[in-house]
Amino acid sequence: PSPLEIQRQREARRRALARKHAKEQMQPRTPEPVEGREHVHVQTELYLEEISDRVIEVDTGCQTDAFLDRPPTPFFIPAKTGKDLATQIEEGELFDFDIEVKPILEVLIGKTAEQALLEVMEEEELAQLWARQRAYAELRNAELAEVQRLEEQDRRYREEKERRKIQHKQLLQKQKETTEKIAARAFAQRYLTDLIPSVFNNLRESGFFYDPIERDIETEFLPWLMKEVEETLERKALGRTVLDSLICTVVKNRLDAFSHKPQSDQTEAPAEEPRPTDAELQVASETDAADQPVTEKEETDQPVTEKEETDQPVTEKEETDQPVTEKEETD
Repeated sequence: PSPLEIQRQREARRRALARKHAKEQMQPRTPEPVEGREHVHVQTELYLEEISDRVIEVDTGCQTDAFLDRPPTPFFIPAKTGKDLATQIEEGELFDFDIEVKPILEVLIGKTAEQALLEVMEEEELAQLWARQRAYAELRNAELAEVQRLEEQDRRYREEKERRKIQHKQLLQKQKETTEKIAARAFAQRYLTDLIPSVFNNLRESGFFYDPIERDIETEFLPWLMKEVEETLERKALGRTVLDSLICTVVKNRLDAFSHKPQSDQTEAPAEEPRPTDAELQVASETDAADQPVTEKEETDQPVTEKEETDQPVTEKEETDQPVTEKEETD
């Protein structure tokens, strides 16, 4: 077998012996006898058994068969050394059975009655012992319950004592911490009496503390105002640029018309002024609505228009030159 199996068998035997020993200890034992008495082993079986100190012995023997070639050994008969005598006993000479058996019967009956009385007394004594054992067990259980109650009470007292100690330590610790905090707070107040105003002044000078209305104006209103002003200026610049381009175009067209010489074979019609397109008129109207100085500039540009009107006699003069041309043709 393997060592593991041997170890298991040993453990099983050890557990069996332990259970047997515990069972023997759990069995109720007979208490010690009172003073003046002693315990005697008696038979409580249904049938009595004879008890004797001498063990019954029986002799037996065996013999093997003799060899066939050896003759049987003759029996040894010792020689007679004395005289033969004989005695005749008749019936009734030795003893009378009815008379001799009477004391034996008395002894047997007495012993039987005595044994019965002893058994009855033993049963009564056993009943008393069992009653005492039950009373003792009840008393012991009550004492054990009382001991357990006292132990539990002692345990609760110890736990309550430890808990009170811990609470007292925590209370002392909190008082110490509170005292230290109060001292630290007083020291901090004395130390920060002049520090806090200077810190607030520095923060206010650095811009950390500000007026919300002023900050709103700086962050929201002023950027919007600057954006609107830039858009307005861009529209003004665009209107002025368009107006300047219109004026430049008109002036160039007039200059081209005045600088052009008429041919001999035909008369040229006066050059028409270029009219601004609808888009240019719309841009000019927007600039007029957005900026009044532009309108004033247009008013200042009226002499140019008058100059253009003053140029009309020149055109008429050209028209008056037509008869001369016809005369030349007739020549």
